Amino acid sequence: MMVIFLVGLVSMILMRTLRKDYARYSKEEEMDDMDRDLGDEYGWKQVHGDVFRPSSHPLIFSSLIGSGCQIFAVSLIVIIVAMIEDLYTERGSMLSTAIFVYAATSPVNGYFGGSLYARQGGRRWIKQMFIGAFLIPAMVCGTAFFINFIAIYYHASRAIPFGTMVAVCCICFFVILPLNLVGTILGRNLSGQPNFPCRVNAVPRPIPEKKWFMEPAVIVCLGGILPFGSIFIEMYFIFTSFWAYKIYYVYGFMMLVLVILCIVTVCVTIVCTYFLLNAEDYRWQWTSFLSAASTAIYVYMYSFYYYFFKTKMYGLFQTSFYFGYMAVFSTALGIMCGAIGYMGTSAFVRKIYTNVKID
Repeated sequence: MMVIFLVGLVSMILMRTLRKDYARYSKEEEMDDMDRDLGDEYGWKQVHGDVFRPSSHPLIFSSLIGSGCQIFAVSLIVIIVAMIEDLYTERGSMLSTAIFVYAATSPVNGYFGGSLYARQGGRRWIKQMFIGAFLIPAMVCGTAFFINFIAIYYHASRAIPFGTMVAVCCICFFVILPLNLVGTILGRNLSGQPNFPCRVNAVPRPIPEKKWFMEPAVIVCLGGILPFGSIFIEMYFIFTSFWAYKIYYVYGFMMLVLVILCIVTVCVTIVCTYFLLNAEDYRWQWTSFLSAASTAIYVYMYSFYYYFFKTKMYGLFQTSFYFGYMAVFSTALGIMCGAIGYMGTSAFVRKIYTNVKID
């Protein structure tokens, strides 16, 4: 009910506000040049020549978007398979399924990352493809290997066998990389051409002074509160299945929570971007990504509360095991939310500038 109310409220505010904006802009177009010069020029229409300018650090940005789209596809497929096949009945089956699905969905990463990099005018597409392919595997493997060294030192049963490490590296080089290359080539050829509704100015427009709460850093910090609020009850059950070793089996409810998270994330990032563009700040790409990805910060902060109040872990090995894998989980969740927020915001920005007549 809270999510339905939030989506309705956001939709109503945006529709009413945008209708007023369109009416104001069409009235301005009917004025003669002198009246228009004397009038107050402000709002999101004024940055139409810069809003589709490539983001800063497009190589990293497009790799993050591609990785986030892949994580979303993996989450969706694994939850559907778990609902159908009852994966929780066998130990390790969920992890094996996730690794297989992640390798199989590598073309999704290449397609979205490669096409976005091409649209932003990127030239080093092979480097972008390598970074996109190995961003998540390097993070996961690096954390796992670090914890593994501590586990070997303590002679713990949680130590990963050497053969498993070699198998994972082989999957990265011989499955993930070629499939990512295929997706990148398809993305560059099918949707790599820039087709923006507005022409990009040669010289960037100066960004005017604005109130402190309209700064991108403040928007980023506040953007993750509502998405985290929509999933934090589910986080408790997921953490319990991770760390209290209780069986999690309500995957239908998890699917509902994933849908709710996507809707809330898109709504919040669209509102944040609208305020930013109204303040004539066109740096919306990274802001929309990071404001959605900041959900991960709140999830990681919640993991501290869970560790100290809900678990009985202690010692270097258990602490590093817990916080290492929680960092991986939170980062992957943040990248996924960031990609979802950027995709929804990108569609919104394209829509509002398509509907405005610009000379």
